[in-house]
Amino acid sequence: MMTESQRKAIRVDLQLIADMIEPGSRVLDVGCEDGTLLDYLVNFKQVDGRGIELSTEGVNACVSAGLPVIQGDADADLATYPDGAFDYVVLSQTLQAMVAPRTVVEHLVRIGKRAIVSFPNFGHWRARTHLALTGRMPMSDALPYQWYDTPNIHLCTIKDFLVMCRETEITIERSISLNERGNARRINSGPLLANVFGVQAVFVLRR
Repeated sequence: MMTESQRKAIRVDLQLIADMIEPGSRVLDVGCEDGTLLDYLVNFKQVDGRGIELSTEGVNACVSAGLPVIQGDADADLATYPDGAFDYVVLSQTLQAMVAPRTVVEHLVRIGKRAIVSFPNFGHWRARTHLALTGRMPMSDALPYQWYDTPNIHLCTIKDFLVMCRETEITIERSISLNERGNARRINSGPLLANVFGVQAVFVLRR
């Protein structure tokens, strides 16, 4: 389990997500990894939290920390969850690893009253410049893999995600981009700039 100081030093994007969640809510963290966000929410927001994680290592870390996490594949298992089972369903930095990301997002807004989705923005200017100048797939803190060993199979830009939400008639309640310094900016105040300068994005969605 995390210490008090560790809980207060979670990643900027995870803190942003945590701040969006009301205390005492029912929360499902999809792809919760080692349970960092879930542990924070349980201890600081007193949520009724659950998690689903694909990796055995992640599940073991969560269970060791006393977190109610099961092993499962979001692509296959979200279909078994009933409608409106949670107040919030979180998918943090995992969308790009999904086999069917559009279907997964549709399940998120079905299962939760609200869904919070974050992902690295492949439209960031450094990624564009690296690809244009070197002809090779870019690497960064948000995308730290070579093309041949990456778990990321569906990279997208902020603009791509906006278009997908429009096509699936999913309502965007809030949208935030984070730059390289971790500074937050509302995407709806300048989606073109966010698509170029945002390293990652966080969306709050509902059906």
